[in-house]
Amino acid sequence: MSGNVDELERSGQEPVSDSPNQFLYVGWQAAIANYFKFSQFNTDFRTEILAGVTTFMTMAYILVVNPLILSDGIFINAPGDLFPQLVVATAVSAALGTLIMALYANYPFCLAPGMGINAFFTYSVVLGLGVEWRLALAAVFIEGLIFVGLTLTDIRRQIIKAIPMCLKSSTGAGIGLFIAYIGLAGDPATGGAGIIVANEVTKTAFGSLTQPPTLMAITGLFLTAAFLVRRVKGGLLWGILATAVLGWMMGVTPWPQGIVQAPPAPSDIFGQAILGVRQISGADFLNFAAVLFVFLFVDMFDTIGTLAGVGMKAGYIDQNGELPRANKALMADAIATTTGAVMGTSSVTTYVESASGVAEGGRTGFTGLVVSGLFLVSILFIPILSAIPAYATAPTLVIVGVLMMSNVAAIRWGDLGEAIPAFLTIFMIPLTFSIAEGLAIGFITYPLVKACQGKAHEVPIPTWILAGVFVARFVFMTLRFSG
Repeated sequence: MSGNVDELERSGQEPVSDSPNQFLYVGWQAAIANYFKFSQFNTDFRTEILAGVTTFMTMAYILVVNPLILSDGIFINAPGDLFPQLVVATAVSAALGTLIMALYANYPFCLAPGMGINAFFTYSVVLGLGVEWRLALAAVFIEGLIFVGLTLTDIRRQIIKAIPMCLKSSTGAGIGLFIAYIGLAGDPATGGAGIIVANEVTKTAFGSLTQPPTLMAITGLFLTAAFLVRRVKGGLLWGILATAVLGWMMGVTPWPQGIVQAPPAPSDIFGQAILGVRQISGADFLNFAAVLFVFLFVDMFDTIGTLAGVGMKAGYIDQNGELPRANKALMADAIATTTGAVMGTSSVTTYVESASGVAEGGRTGFTGLVVSGLFLVSILFIPILSAIPAYATAPTLVIVGVLMMSNVAAIRWGDLGEAIPAFLTIFMIPLTFSIAEGLAIGFITYPLVKACQGKAHEVPIPTWILAGVFVARFVFMTLRFSG
């Protein structure tokens, strides 16, 4: 679909819509529909709003999880209890990043402080290396500025272009497995699904059905699947709500303890990244440079992998394997990282959970506009949001994983030169718990296997360069952090 849309955009023609309701808008509704190009993407207000609410519901856990992780590091040298301030910083940075993506790039891709990189920020950088948290925020801030420069010079878009189609497709499938794994492997002691648990002998195993959260997650999975196969509009969202309410009624998790709570101003963490820049010194520079490199690498390729994977699922990737308006999407991501650091949180990145809204039909930035507004409003309703247990969102993550696996159909499995790197990418993303690591393995193996086939000339020079960068990165990380 996306290729035809782009041709119409270039020619200036107005595409014919399959939805007659799109031509009934008047006044401000017509202005919004025209700005977000509802006709070109065959969507409407109801679909976009529902997609936005669904995406927000699958992302809302970040409002609690991110502050919990960051507070472990920031609490060490910070005054008082900063958890409420971190909640506000998380919500506002997510709202701003998503708003920029929506208005500037017109994509339903939503942003928030990234999972995984927030754990690296706290446990590896602040606690492991002993880097002061303000200095760590300064690294995030500078990372964002570097991304702005790389986007302005078109380097980041060229990196996306250099990803072979088989890796774009496998990244989407790998992301699907990744987010399904996140949903299934939650700790039942904290309200997670617990369907997959750690095991000393087999590494992982099936969880215990004696755990109420596990039973609720399984029940929710069947409920959500039933909504989807019966084509209930908003089935993913209704699955989350039905599972949460059922869990509250059964006493598995407590009912919300309140409705509205006045949010505090993040005065103790706002702007600390700027102060951290002034702390960079010769003694800390090597550690700072290493941390900055890791932030750059993980954030860049998590974002690229997410844009490629979700973009593939939404039908945005054109016949040339490119994402239209890629630089706008990447610039939105870069600005979000910079502003997020100023707010006092780790790197803000494009979220794989955006796929849940895409699965509900969201195709324009209006989906993101809804998500942005909900993030801002959410700081008033933290008691309710924090009461939605992880087992209620786990079924949605699993279903989205199912939907994203359709990307494997585009992989030429008969050609081992593409099948091997594609499989390794799909396999490694969930098992390394990192989109960036999985994509790195795929990038390294793709040109090597092609060369063994005698087809090295088919691999573009930028792909070879990126493969070398990934190898250098693995060597650097091994030497720097092996101790």
